[in-house]
Amino acid sequence: MACLTSMIEPLRAANEISGREAFHWSLITEDGAPVESSAKVAFHPSADLTALRGMTHVIVLSPPNGSFANPRAGNAALRAAERHGTVLGGVSGGVFPLARAGLLEGHLTSVHWCYANAFANEFPNLRTTDDVIVAEARRLTVSGAAAAFDAALMLIDQRLGPEVMTEVACWFQHPLVRGAGVRQKTPALRAAATSDMLPEPVASALQIMSENLEDPISIADICDQISLSPRHLERLFKALTGKSPLSYYRNLRLAAARQLVMYSNKSMTEIALAIGYASAGPFRQRYLETYGLPPDEDRRKINTFRVRDNRPVPST
Repeated sequence: MACLTSMIEPLRAANEISGREAFHWSLITEDGAPVESSAKVAFHPSADLTALRGMTHVIVLSPPNGSFANPRAGNAALRAAERHGTVLGGVSGGVFPLARAGLLEGHLTSVHWCYANAFANEFPNLRTTDDVIVAEARRLTVSGAAAAFDAALMLIDQRLGPEVMTEVACWFQHPLVRGAGVRQKTPALRAAATSDMLPEPVASALQIMSENLEDPISIADICDQISLSPRHLERLFKALTGKSPLSYYRNLRLAAARQLVMYSNKSMTEIALAIGYASAGPFRQRYLETYGLPPDEDRRKINTFRVRDNRPVPST
């Protein structure tokens, strides 16, 4: 729901401030039927997919595992809109349907950090970035709801100029207008810290860890690469994240595994191998210790929440 309102509300305000209908929007679903957001708020669309043609922009909002009831027809509608010059975009999980339709090949894609591993697993050949927004001539990919507000401000700037854009931002007390090239903030496994708040040695160590999830390397090797002693790195990690480097690394791998549990159909053995465990048994035990339930049960719980009558609940 936040992704939808973050795109629409700035455009509505821009119309009001400028005194003209510079922007028009329609809520479109596959069959024109109402959809329920992840916040359990129902939205009533004004059209079905046949209305895509003629739109200047089509922004897809979806959970990562959302799918068309008729994928062939749904994907064809998106491709037809693209052929007729429509700018295609996706916010947060909305990049997944675009990728499944083959519409992100050759394009750099902004992927929310919490979906990054699941996206890379499903689409290993697509180029991604942790920039909050990627704006290209025919594509607009946005990492999340706050970034969707920034993307709307970009559209306002293009159509009505910087004065109206700035006034809209001030209306909503939006403190910083972010554009292309601004990277996402990611949690540092501690409520009071994000990755951009960490000192360079720790940030470098985290980068190395995140690049070596499937084939974990030793903390000693990480220290060699960043020219820091293991003892010094241990002190820094405990002071800044509350965890040892080894514990942090293990939790980072498990967080990546949970994305695959939640947003992929991989078996538990495949997921275990993907984060550096030799078998599913130790992986299940660590997962249970970390999240309070086994990965199989976590997947069932998530699917029970998201699925109704064996179909994904659409999310706006």
